[in-house]
Amino acid sequence: MRHSDPFLKLKRSKFRRNLFLDEQEKDIFYIYGEDIIKEHARRIIEERLALPASEIDDGHQTPMRGHPVFKAMHATATCCRNCLFRWHRIPRYRALEQHEVEFIINMIMVWIRAKAA
Repeated sequence: MRHSDPFLKLKRSKFRRNLFLDEQEKDIFYIYGEDIIKEHARRIIEERLALPASEIDDGHQTPMRGHPVFKAMHATATCCRNCLFRWHRIPRYRALEQHEVEFIINMIMVWIRAKAA
């Protein structure tokens, strides 16, 4: 079962709480807008995380910079199936369910909105 506020647990991680959007990543968010960034997040999740960990190069599929979604994935521990399991208890060795994809996208967008402000 997921923690009622997953951001509380993430704040205990020095690595995750010290991540921020650089100016280029903020610009991407403001230029494209929230709806397009959300669609980017959905596509990235479906292409990089939706398969079971055994079918992807788990732990190496998410760059650290270049797009606000990538940075948000690391900050919210949604960057790989190992982190999804360790931080959010989403099982590694099966495909993501639709409600899990939505949970991940929501986490990413909440973080981006907070850091872009």
